[in-house]
Amino acid sequence: MRRVVVTGLGAVTPIGNDVEAFWDGLKNGKNGIAKVTKFDTTDFKAALGAEVKDFDPLLYMEKPSVRKTDLYTQYAMAAAAQAMEDSGIEGKIESDRIGVYVGAGIGGINTLCEEHSNLLDKGPKRVSPMFVPKMITNIAAGNIAIKYKLNGSCLCITTACATSSHCIGEAYRHIKHGYADAMVAGGSEAAITPLAFAGFINCMALSTSDDPETASIPFDARRNGFIMGEGAGILILEEYEHAVNRGAKIYCEIGGYGSTCDAYHVTAPDMEAAWVAKAIEDSVKEAGIEGETNIYVNTHGTSTPLNDKTETKALKKAFGENAYKIHMSSTKSMTGHALGAAGGIEAIAAVKALCEGIIPPTIGYREADPECDIDCTPNKAVKADICAALSTSLGFGGHNASLVFKKI
Repeated sequence: MRRVVVTGLGAVTPIGNDVEAFWDGLKNGKNGIAKVTKFDTTDFKAALGAEVKDFDPLLYMEKPSVRKTDLYTQYAMAAAAQAMEDSGIEGKIESDRIGVYVGAGIGGINTLCEEHSNLLDKGPKRVSPMFVPKMITNIAAGNIAIKYKLNGSCLCITTACATSSHCIGEAYRHIKHGYADAMVAGGSEAAITPLAFAGFINCMALSTSDDPETASIPFDARRNGFIMGEGAGILILEEYEHAVNRGAKIYCEIGGYGSTCDAYHVTAPDMEAAWVAKAIEDSVKEAGIEGETNIYVNTHGTSTPLNDKTETKALKKAFGENAYKIHMSSTKSMTGHALGAAGGIEAIAAVKALCEGIIPPTIGYREADPECDIDCTPNKAVKADICAALSTSLGFGGHNASLVFKKI
């Protein structure tokens, strides 16, 4: 099978609107969580979010395109533009040999809410003719393909909070099995809206903390829910020989991918953690790093009571006693949970950790939970010359994904 490498990265996040700023924030434990500014939270039980700050879509798109796109598409376009520029692949590949696998967990919910209000307040004639193409979840992928004239496979995978990881994993397989030479892969989300907040609050998923320093605290005994984030993470994946022949900068290799389903419950993880563990085991086996301890796991680590202890159990099932020797952390302590974009953002964190030998911390960690007894790199980054980095994702519906990045 063909080898697949990473040659481009692009990120829009609550702690930085490009990869350099994002990675600098992670290394230094920057907290991107604060009181929500996008709407009045007076009547809401939760008031904190991890919003993208100072984002200017006009850096990446023409003004008419901005007017015709939802915010989640704008984030995706920005991250894709960064990744394409970083890779230098534009114009150096046949258009039918590069595709786009970019998804969202929710998609254009800002547009949906705005146009629903127009319908109720002003009548059906005032609903925008751009409503549908702004709202639909596949349109970020479509817009990226249109901008760069990418004629290969263009898909939007939606698996809730595992969306981006599945997009990256399936893009990896698409190249590995010869269907493409390169892919634009990842995800985007912009769901900090009153409707989404109310929905997640009422299913008891969001943290009700009013202190940004103790709101998203994965693996800490005090955790009580996740903080909603937003943004986009996009990677350029490329067949190894193709990348070498054009003189591309290569970050690392994707060595393995695992994908399973709990088939258990629409929101709760299966507490036995067998299928999360299986996804991790499959990715590790494919990457050929069984028994290796000199690795880093960027965990899903949402700061919800059930997720964190279930994921801990899965990691211990997958790695055995070696789970206590492996570097782990949850960067959601800094970025919040960006839903469908989380896996893309966190894959970039894993790639940068691998390349620079720095393990980003889990900030805000104070009180140990005996059911979450892994080394979560509390509060401060550490240096470690690791040979591989994993990114794990779990989504509503029981969707599980694990990606392994390796040094070349």
